[in-house]
Amino acid sequence: MRDSDEELLNFDTGALEDWDEDRARAALNGEHGALYRNHLRVALHLDEWARAESRRTDTDERYRAGYAQALEDMAAFLRQTYYLPADRD
Repeated sequence: MRDSDEELLNFDTGALEDWDEDRARAALNGEHGALYRNHLRVALHLDEWARAESRRTDTDERYRAGYAQALEDMAAFLRQTYYLPADRD
């Protein structure tokens, strides 16, 4: 099942330091729209993974927190269009 663009953009942007909805929508409609949609889907999986990691009981609490933070940061970078190819000028 494919997610709509609205579903892919339905996440909390409060913790994103560089969120720009116009930039995100332009990316969806631009040359690399399919790649950005893939990034948004990967970000959803990273969110799930971070939640699962934070529930683990077999590792140190600081380790879990750091691991979950790294996953959340990667999801944020993907959502903020950081890993899309540069536009050709």
